[in-house]
Amino acid sequence: MSDQYALEVRSLVKEYGKHRAVDNLSFSVAKGTIFGLLGPNGAGKTTTLECIEGLRDRTSGEIYVLGIDPATHNGALYRAIGVQLQTSGIPGMMTPRDAMRFFGRYHGIIPDMALLDRFGLGGRKDVPYASLSVGQKRRLSLAVASAHSPDVLFLDEPTAGLDVESRLELHALIREMRDAGRTVVMATHDMAEAENLCDELAIIIGGKLAVIGTPSQVTAAGDKRTTITVSTENGSVIQVKPRLPGSSLVSVKDGYVQYQTHDPGSSVVKLLAFIEEQQDVLVDLRVERPSLEQRFMEITKNKETAV
Repeated sequence: MSDQYALEVRSLVKEYGKHRAVDNLSFSVAKGTIFGLLGPNGAGKTTTLECIEGLRDRTSGEIYVLGIDPATHNGALYRAIGVQLQTSGIPGMMTPRDAMRFFGRYHGIIPDMALLDRFGLGGRKDVPYASLSVGQKRRLSLAVASAHSPDVLFLDEPTAGLDVESRLELHALIREMRDAGRTVVMATHDMAEAENLCDELAIIIGGKLAVIGTPSQVTAAGDKRTTITVSTENGSVIQVKPRLPGSSLVSVKDGYVQYQTHDPGSSVVKLLAFIEEQQDVLVDLRVERPSLEQRFMEITKNKETAV
């Protein structure tokens, strides 16, 4: 295993009887990065994580976490990793302070309760788990998973069900862990979350790797068209709908005209020249590449068509 990688997965296969949940999956995660596993329900994300975490036996293939094989680790893996599952399993009457102590004993450490303050739970240390909000429960799960200072953190849908403010707070904590040198591997359905948070990501469809790369690389590899959305003060673009190089008109709605183009530079130049010729005033102009969510839908549709 290379020293630059925190995780290496090679030709991973996991079968349940005749069903192959993970099909010859290979990828690597560099140290000190946030890596996302994306895919629709049933794609194999959670099964992949469980094999990596040593919670499930793999059918075949190789896995190394910091050089440790989860199948033969004899406890070394659990000292090196932290795991936040979709459901925490923390009893309803257990307080955050008690949870930190309990899991600290499992790892043979005395946990630093200041971590609860850092995770926004300072005033809730002695409140029963059942009384915590969804966001507070997620933060406690992350605090418990990181209490023994693991080098690699595995998060399964870490922000599912959270409001916008709680999600952003948790994102800040995850970035802070990355910036401190830890590696974070997370499974998520949230495309905007993955695009904004992950350094690199892999999309899994039907247990197979569909695409891997940085968010920019993944989106750039798909539909090459750029979307141009424009609005003017006097509506000249709406009235005339000028032709733009390599472009097609998509919609006219709510005072905006939207084009898709393979030549955004020339299209924008011609569009601005047209507005000036019409003695109109530009109100809003947006030039956007496809989002990760659009790229994900494109990949999913292509895979389904190919089946």
